[in-house]
Amino acid sequence: MTHTGTAADDSTTANPTNTGDATPAPLTRRAAREAAERATRRPLTRTAFTPARTQATRTPATRTHATPVRAGSALGVARTATTTAPKPTAASRKRRFMAPVVLAVAAGMFGTMAVPAAFASTQPSTTAETARQSLVAAQSQEFDVSAAAGAADTSRDGFGATSTATLTAEKAAEHAKEVEAARAAAAAQYAYDGKTAEDYLATAKTGTANAAPTATSAAATAATPVAAGTPFSLPAVVATAKQYIGTPYVFGGATPAGFDCSGYVMYVYAQYGINLAHSVPLQDQAGTTIPESEAQPGDVVIFNNEAHDGFYMGNGMIMDAPKPGGAVSIRPIWTSDYHIVRFGI
Repeated sequence: MTHTGTAADDSTTANPTNTGDATPAPLTRRAAREAAERATRRPLTRTAFTPARTQATRTPATRTHATPVRAGSALGVARTATTTAPKPTAASRKRRFMAPVVLAVAAGMFGTMAVPAAFASTQPSTTAETARQSLVAAQSQEFDVSAAAGAADTSRDGFGATSTATLTAEKAAEHAKEVEAARAAAAAQYAYDGKTAEDYLATAKTGTANAAPTATSAAATAATPVAAGTPFSLPAVVATAKQYIGTPYVFGGATPAGFDCSGYVMYVYAQYGINLAHSVPLQDQAGTTIPESEAQPGDVVIFNNEAHDGFYMGNGMIMDAPKPGGAVSIRPIWTSDYHIVRFGI
């Protein structure tokens, strides 16, 4: 029998004469090395890549590549290849910085334009009106007209112009006619035919006619109470004034048919020989102002605006002819803007 090679060179060759007792031949060195490499080989480890929202912030995942260790290596160390993320570029850093800056600028522009407009709409409209009035006042013009131009009536081409003095006189005359008409209407309503203030004063003067005329007697006649039946005194004045409570108010009235405020005071004091004008300012000038602490019923209350007067009744009360539609009555004084005047002293 002829052998090809030896057993050491080819372990797969068996003895043809011993086929029934054959055993596996040992592996060669090359086969053992390949088997060891297959046993130690591991699959690659990969990390999934997650895309970011923007291209500027996208960072690739790190890949780890495990290098198998070859059997029979002297060091037996596994090498791993690692890939790191790239550094951010200048453009990405600029975009990341500019985003908040743009938002801040937009918010500032909105606040500059919208907020003042909102507040301006709530400002009162009087601001514009005040500015307009100031402008008109600054640009206003003034001119003077001679007094002679308004004192004379003028006419031309069939048209005329009435002076201020003429208009004032006409108005006064019209007012006098209205007063007389009111007195006549009151007299007709109440059919009064008794004495007037002039009658009482005439009687008082007649009572002193027999007195010797002196330099002071004429001046004292108006101030000295010459009784027309009753001696002058403040209580007597109050008693006489109370007789006319309920008399209706009549503008310009100075008789029991109807009184206004100064006509009422004039009529009562005339019965005691004291001559007063039918006017609140003139009655104020004719009397003597006294402190309120010294005032007594029968004195006269004069309002400081010279618009009204009446008899002082004490304890802050007044007896007066009030206003159209009213009548003589006693009521509280409704203001502190007055003073007290006394006649007959």
